[in-house]
Amino acid sequence: MAPVPAAAQVLAILRYLAGQAGPVPAAAISRDVGVPRSTTYHLLDTLAREGFVVHLPEERRYGLGVGAFELGSGYSRQAPFQRLARVPLAKLVDRTGHNAHLAVLHGREVIYVIEERAPGRAPLVTEVGVRLPAQLTASGRAVLAGLAQAQVRALFPDAAAFVLRNEKGPGSLTALRQLLVEARRRGYATEDGEVTPGFASVAAAVLDHRAHPVAGVAVTFPAEEVDAAEQHRIAAQVSRTAEQLSRRIGGAGS
Repeated sequence: MAPVPAAAQVLAILRYLAGQAGPVPAAAISRDVGVPRSTTYHLLDTLAREGFVVHLPEERRYGLGVGAFELGSGYSRQAPFQRLARVPLAKLVDRTGHNAHLAVLHGREVIYVIEERAPGRAPLVTEVGVRLPAQLTASGRAVLAGLAQAQVRALFPDAAAFVLRNEKGPGSLTALRQLLVEARRRGYATEDGEVTPGFASVAAAVLDHRAHPVAGVAVTFPAEEVDAAEQHRIAAQVSRTAEQLSRRIGGAGS
């Protein structure tokens, strides 16, 4: 089916507003989204009437309205991403024999939204709802590696932003960047003992339609049980699952 231009323009405006730190002028929306100014005003007026956009007349700016919040709340209730990911993660556990999990970035932390435990394997710190410093986890590094340098710098502006768990991990932006460069080169991220002593992880990012990383798929295993060749095999399985999830959400490569 052919795309509907007006629908695409509305979605582009909403995505743009969602990415801003605060309300913005209509002229900036028109310029940055690439929609004619008259069309932008018409679309903003319609969105405002339906509650998806709020107009601040004194400031001559537009921001997201309560309708956008309701959409986000509905997404949280339905948890479609988690539903799409659960079976592929279970199959990943079957193929590797180790615990797998899915995490999303929230500020400088990752939040674990799925954990699939392998039979006979001990529970890990990566239970659903747990938050950990993103720069210490393989899943967080996989996501950070897909962000622009300016975004990473904004998340980690100074040394105070770097938190350690076991006295291991990057303590500066330079050290973190080196890890992210290596993750991009390999195609997956790693950590070893930085979250839990004696355990290591490998992770790959799930990408949306803009090739933006929206989550990290990871497998965690006892470090002493896995040599370099086996870790590479596990990483290949993790990358395969991340690519499958990217396709499932209409992302890169779909």
